[in-house]
Amino acid sequence: VKLVESGGGLAKPGESLVLSCVGTGFSFNAYKMRWFREAPGKGRELVAQISVKGATDYADSVAGRFNISRDNSRNTVYLQMTNLKPEDTAVYYCNVPGGSSWLFPADRFGQGTQVTVAS
Repeated sequence: VKLVESGGGLAKPGESLVLSCVGTGFSFNAYKMRWFREAPGKGRELVAQISVKGATDYADSVAGRFNISRDNSRNTVYLQMTNLKPEDTAVYYCNVPGGSSWLFPADRFGQGTQVTVAS
């Protein structure tokens, strides 16, 4: 089982980035997928999630600016981030929730991708 994020980088306030996460070694289309972030000195925060059927949910801090989507044919979940703010600076992780199946007794995270928003 592997989760590999990509797409992070440096952006100016107001700009956009798209993160991708490819999941392998499991039936990607059968699992809820989530994006978390962790800023320096802060705990890991749930940013967005998407159900197996495509229902989405967002943290208040990103609602209206971020969009989570999935392409099951590519085993990929995306996080489109628009109107970025300096407070969005963090390492972003994709996640399969713990307890989803015997394969995931605990939360499983990828290695993360750094997003830095600065002028």
